[in-house]
Amino acid sequence: MAVELREVPVPEIGPTDVLLAVGAVSVCGSDVHQAYATHSWPVNIPVTLGHEFGGTIAASGREVTGFKDGDRVVSETAAVICGTCLMCRTGRYNLCPTRKGFGYGVNGAMAEYVKVPARCLHHVPDGLPFELACLTEPHCVAYNAMCGNATIKPGDSVLVLGPGPIGLLCARMAALSGANPLIVAGLSGDAERLATARALGATHTVNIQAESLGEVVRSLSPLGADVVCDASGASRPLDVALTLVAPDGQVIKVGWSPDQVPVDLNPLVQKNVRLQGSFSHNYPIWERVIHLLDQGLTKADLIVGLKTNLAGWHDAFDAMHSGRVIKSVLIPTV
Repeated sequence: MAVELREVPVPEIGPTDVLLAVGAVSVCGSDVHQAYATHSWPVNIPVTLGHEFGGTIAASGREVTGFKDGDRVVSETAAVICGTCLMCRTGRYNLCPTRKGFGYGVNGAMAEYVKVPARCLHHVPDGLPFELACLTEPHCVAYNAMCGNATIKPGDSVLVLGPGPIGLLCARMAALSGANPLIVAGLSGDAERLATARALGATHTVNIQAESLGEVVRSLSPLGADVVCDASGASRPLDVALTLVAPDGQVIKVGWSPDQVPVDLNPLVQKNVRLQGSFSHNYPIWERVIHLLDQGLTKADLIVGLKTNLAGWHDAFDAMHSGRVIKSVLIPTV
């Protein structure tokens, strides 16, 4: 593995930063990819991992307003943005061409302390524990995909490909949006994750190695699914998505794909399909998701399978890499 536990100095903060005492940081699939060198994005090595986190403000820069020492917060991931481009000035800073995120572009939160620009922070209610609050970021990814970039109306048929953490959260957001039927598809080794998908609101789950996904989808929605979410983390399922989406439907691709394979795009034209990528999130999405988490509407506790301290990082990563758990959470102070 390309990861190890090291002693590093406490970060020095600038006038617009805070020093955050990390309460909890969850392990993302991208962290696991970086650990096993299977990622498909540039990484500023060496770098401290961790971009899904929350904690308590331990110190504040002299220009920080709206936050004070002792506040409980979570942080967005856009650690570095230019602040002046069209994307930044219209609130879409997640798409800033110079954006760098925690855990690959700058040091992240798999540590006792992390430096965070105050503009990234959101207050979290006292009743929301950090072990769930740190899941705000992946929830925001799913919210942006299913409630922002996709249009789901009550009664729409939705198919989610890939029951990983993001796929399961996308399914939950679709369920909250009124999707019915809501189908989640996975492999034989995903039995427990498919069971979790049902607990999160999926009306049907499919093991594509044991039954025909196409037959299941068309038995429930004869023209195909109104919305197909590709959260598989591979390229080949995009072919499946374009095949099973209904005419005039939507395909949302939220999973990163390290492999490059040919994809037949003719159905995109023939069926008048809207193919939409979905990346990251912005301020209003975070505020909405924190409310959903605080109210327990996302059932976030169902996806946390392991909690440990920093010394237990290897087991936390391995548990996700092997599929033994859906989500691992590191708690530095334990």
